[in-house]
Amino acid sequence: MTASFVIRTSFFWCAALAVSAANGESTAFVNVNVVPMTSEVVVESQTVIVVDGVITRIGGVADTAVPDDAVVVDGTDRFLMPGLGEMHGHVPGRTSGNLDRVLGLYVANGVTTVRGMLGQPSHLVMRSEIRNRTMLGPRLITSGPSFNDRSVSSPEQGSQMVRDQHEAGYDFLKIHPGLTLKEFNAVAGAANDLGIRFAGHVPEDVGVQRALAAGIATIDHLDGYMEALLPPNDDPLGGLAGFFGVFIADQADLSKIEKVAQATADAKVWNVPTESLFEHVTVADWSPEDMARWPEMKYMPQEVVAQWESAKRDVLNDVNYDAQTARRAVEIRQKIILALKNAGAGLLLGSDSPQIFNVPGFALHRELEFLVAAGLTPFEALQTGTVSVAKFFSSESSFGSVREGLEADLILLDANPLEDIRNSRRIHGVMVRGTWLSRADLDRLLGRFER
Repeated sequence: MTASFVIRTSFFWCAALAVSAANGESTAFVNVNVVPMTSEVVVESQTVIVVDGVITRIGGVADTAVPDDAVVVDGTDRFLMPGLGEMHGHVPGRTSGNLDRVLGLYVANGVTTVRGMLGQPSHLVMRSEIRNRTMLGPRLITSGPSFNDRSVSSPEQGSQMVRDQHEAGYDFLKIHPGLTLKEFNAVAGAANDLGIRFAGHVPEDVGVQRALAAGIATIDHLDGYMEALLPPNDDPLGGLAGFFGVFIADQADLSKIEKVAQATADAKVWNVPTESLFEHVTVADWSPEDMARWPEMKYMPQEVVAQWESAKRDVLNDVNYDAQTARRAVEIRQKIILALKNAGAGLLLGSDSPQIFNVPGFALHRELEFLVAAGLTPFEALQTGTVSVAKFFSSESSFGSVREGLEADLILLDANPLEDIRNSRRIHGVMVRGTWLSRADLDRLLGRFER
């Protein structure tokens, strides 16, 4: 890492914090419509006072005094909702040249919490700096390095890796494909003994039912659910199910969906569908060339977008790929998502960004639209990224809604997101634990990364 990079990155985040400090420690959103997300209501004509990063007062305009030192934000005809949680994100390390880009794109899109799904030691320091408000960025919940067939060579070594990551202070453990059943059981057992959560993929040797029984915290990507719908002893394509089962959708027994959804709810296991990732990779309706011209792609390096184009072409050109089967896979996944919701199983918002055509922050708004397409209402979709995130972390008293006493992670919108989920994109400004970034601030931020 060069000295110039250190100065550049530090200057950006410190400058943003300095702007907030210069504006004063108090902020007042005046005459705003509050979308608390604790219930499907809009509370009109409110004044919301934020002092030192905490929501201290919410009340009617006529009844709520504005502090003399407050920065006043006009909320007329605007809607104030909680910041969003990206529950399957990837955050670069401190020495990465893309760290400020990823954090900046998250913040510019109203993402105020990120669960980092591929951790490293530098994230432990970043987590503290963000928490202490000496670094501007989404609240960081971090795993350690992943458990996979390269990092785990035996059940004993897997158990030791759990103990090491627990001692290091990571928030949870990331499971990747490749673990044998014995290795997975050893990792799960050690994690449960120590009280540290494990989450992520469902290894092929394990399967959804065993993962549920072992106490996995979240299943991400709906990994293993397509395989769970196969008839008994069915092993199509010699075990080559493709990208999260896209090649075997024509073999799935849809009558099994409700049963596996109820089993998930009974096990109190949450799901992070990352439907945007699945559809962006597998649906042939969007060509790689067309997707590379999506507006948000201008914020990613050209070589990264080219890699994404190549990755999608590889899927579409696979000898086992069939566009009709892929479309059926999407329809099945939509049914699974809706069945999980109806069964009472928890759903969490996540896009797996930055990944194939999933630009940090922007992809999360696409994910909201995919959840609505699957049958959720806009309110239910938004809950997966707000109050449900706080509930998952047992942090309802800290963040996730617009209530007095909570940390001020907020998005000010120019239109009501409960009426049309696409209004979640109409961001007038973002507050990250008390630091207010206006639309002009966000535009300057985005301009730093635009090609």
